[in-house]
Amino acid sequence: MIAWFNARSLREKRLLVVMVALLALTLVWLLVIRPFGDALSSERERHAAAVIRLGETQARVDTLRQIGRLRAAPLTGSFADAVRARAADAGFAIALLQEDGPGRVRVAIAGARPAVLVLWLARLELAGILVEGATFTDKGDRTVGVQLTLRARAR
Repeated sequence: MIAWFNARSLREKRLLVVMVALLALTLVWLLVIRPFGDALSSERERHAAAVIRLGETQARVDTLRQIGRLRAAPLTGSFADAVRARAADAGFAIALLQEDGPGRVRVAIAGARPAVLVLWLARLELAGILVEGATFTDKGDRTVGVQLTLRARAR
């Protein structure tokens, strides 16, 4: 190879040196720089996904801690009176309120808008009054009749 190279003219030698240098640069780029760039890009994507998962997990943990801190205020008076007062506050006319034992009542509401009723039931659950059973009847005028069995949450 050295004899062949020495047999070339000065111009050809320069061109061959430039060609070998460009070949070396190309091989370094293909075999070293590009794989490391791809690995870095892949690791950045994995890191971003891990950061997102961490944030979601922390948000879930915070939500669970907040739920754990929420304690319903103790109900004052009888359970039936508490349910009656909360229904009146929400604007529902109770057609029937019958006690089924300590901390348990059956309630009938003749007509209520479904969205308002569901919101009221959610607020009851936050206050420590659980819905044990519910039967909804469509009234045909965008309201529903409802039969509920409610009980106090065990403390």
